[in-house]
Amino acid sequence: MDPTSVTFLLVFLIAVALFFDLLNGMHDAANAIATVVSTRVLSPFYAVLWAAFFNFAAYFIGHYFGFEAKVASTIGKGLINPEMVTNAVIFGALMGAITWNVITWRLGIPSSSSHALVGGIIGAGVAKAGFSAIVWGGLSKTLVAIVLSPVTGFVLGILLVVLISWLFVRANPARTEGFFRKLQLFTSALYSIGHGSNDAQKTAGIIAVLLYANGYYAEFTVPAWVVLSCFTVMGVGTMLGGWRIVHTMGSKITRLTPMQGACAETAGAMTLFGATYLGIPVSTTHTITSAIVGVGSARRVHAVRWGIAGQIVWAWIITIPASAAMAAAFYVIGARFM
Repeated sequence: MDPTSVTFLLVFLIAVALFFDLLNGMHDAANAIATVVSTRVLSPFYAVLWAAFFNFAAYFIGHYFGFEAKVASTIGKGLINPEMVTNAVIFGALMGAITWNVITWRLGIPSSSSHALVGGIIGAGVAKAGFSAIVWGGLSKTLVAIVLSPVTGFVLGILLVVLISWLFVRANPARTEGFFRKLQLFTSALYSIGHGSNDAQKTAGIIAVLLYANGYYAEFTVPAWVVLSCFTVMGVGTMLGGWRIVHTMGSKITRLTPMQGACAETAGAMTLFGATYLGIPVSTTHTITSAIVGVGSARRVHAVRWGIAGQIVWAWIITIPASAAMAAAFYVIGARFM
């Protein structure tokens, strides 16, 4: 392949990666804004702008604290051996994840974009080189996080509701609601920062390993321009919203008060900050959904529509194998032309 064709292919694949990042922002916008919209603290329009701003601001916050590329490194070299990555593998991984995202977005199912990407990487890598391509240590860490992140969100959600209820037991109800309506602006911003910090880095890891595989860097590295581009596109995607999923997350699972919304967002943000600091690519969808279920069940078990929650759990279970199968098929197609 001549140099012009190689450059064109590289630009095309980076564009596909950024398109996935855009869809990720659209698909997962519901994670950041569903609670603040359902409690009517902000209108959908202003909630989207609020979340998009803090998704983008997450880059500068992560850069200040030194963890703006930890998750990107895990995605780029911690799931499959970067030496086995080719353009066709990246194409397959991205197209498998994008296809699954579009299907679940159209159906209004809050599945995990993160796990769709993980499944895509694994499916395309295995299609290329068999199971020897997998970095089992990194994959096992990610799979453990699949279980721990929703459990952590659920437990923190319950604990925060119990603690806040005890602290405000004698407070004036009207004043308390007013206080938590204002507090939700802060907690939703925190969650949006956590969401941006973890999710935008995943696409950055894909682009970084793509550049390495094409010889642009002698060793795997995550350039600052790549991370900043991904955070920017993520913010734009969030601005475009995902209203079907907002409806599922904000009202179908359980009805939320401003206090419960603030607790769910705080529980989700705490989980995401911890995971991002450790470089673990967790699901923001899993995290906030389990936190919402936690705060709802803290009120009473029957406050949660467990049938809806069960459907979401099944979507979580099939996301990785479904996206992996799609990615393997797209790899076969891509290998013929790349």
